[in-house]
Amino acid sequence: MHNESSPVRITRRLGDPPKLRGSVTGETCPDIFELSDGNFAIIGTEATAVLDRQLPQDAARADHERIVVITRETLIRAKRDIPDA
Repeated sequence: MHNESSPVRITRRLGDPPKLRGSVTGETCPDIFELSDGNFAIIGTEATAVLDRQLPQDAARADHERIVVITRETLIRAKRDIPDA
């Protein structure tokens, strides 16, 4: 994942901030961030218990992984910021 000598940092938000997406408080909403190691971090609603049984047969989730849900609008607004490669 990452080198312990250089901690992973959030480098940028993908898409619009929650307030621009209609969040009244602008504090707690789904969000997508690019990390300094090239990976992405997602803030979403934890839904592992509900969706785990519905994963396709060719999908798997490790014990340390969780299924989170973000709104369609969050991902669509982030699309312009997601690199092609």
